[in-house]
Amino acid sequence: MISQASGEASGGASPRQGMAAWAEQLQRELAGRGLAVASVPGKGRGLVASRSFFPGEVIICQEPYASTPNRISVGSSCDHCFASGNLRKCSVCRVAWYCGSVCQKEEWKLHQLECQAISALTEERKKMLTPTICLMVKLILRRKLQSEKAIPSSATDNYDLVDALESHISKVDDNQLVLYAQMANLVQLILPSIELDLKEIAHTFSKFACNAHTICDPELRPLGTGLFPAISIINHSCVPNAVLLFEGRTAYVRALQPLSSYTEVSISYIETAATTLKRHNDLKQYFFTCTCTR
Repeated sequence: MISQASGEASGGASPRQGMAAWAEQLQRELAGRGLAVASVPGKGRGLVASRSFFPGEVIICQEPYASTPNRISVGSSCDHCFASGNLRKCSVCRVAWYCGSVCQKEEWKLHQLECQAISALTEERKKMLTPTICLMVKLILRRKLQSEKAIPSSATDNYDLVDALESHISKVDDNQLVLYAQMANLVQLILPSIELDLKEIAHTFSKFACNAHTICDPELRPLGTGLFPAISIINHSCVPNAVLLFEGRTAYVRALQPLSSYTEVSISYIETAATTLKRHNDLKQYFFTCTCTR
């Protein structure tokens, strides 16, 4: 979910003005796809159709801003495309795996920095590279590359969108806050050459908890985790009118039923066949209570 404050303009040359600029760019980009970000009563902001969509039609698709396989250094899937066959380990860091030279080249600008950082770690610290830590490292390095214009950015692929995601940090319990702080310190140890704001990193870990998506294969087996900030605008419903699917690591939101203009697009964040009690419990990690008729 995107923060309710995102994109609101204010006077003067403040950071808000910059936020308004990227929010306007996002609206223009989405308008070309028949979509808009709008205020939804009781939900904050959401994604709304500005044209009709037919069942099965792709409403929006997005590559992850950052993604990582579930099992680090085991070689369960390619770090770039998430394919699982004929994998080869990076000969330098011995942590990243690729299915071939094409994916390795696609990932190289980011992995070059990641590889240098990981290679400098002791074996004990390498054992601490959980998928969540690796996701944060990739996100920070991607932000760095985009800020230096080393890789392209767009209205739906930029760190401003990540920055605007809700963290719900004020609702996180003390034990989890301590864990986020410890994880932020580990990230700083991994990336000593980059000036980092530990508080911001802790907030971003909290954003992962309620905004990241599990990337699944066609049989719905979990492959890894990805952060798709444009798709994170879409709100939850236990009776959704769209579904989130993956081809490799690319996320596709497809209509489940005819959608008319001005209809809010909704997906389910959880298993829709579960009981009401289980669904309410599962939704606690997103810090809201579903009030739908189910």
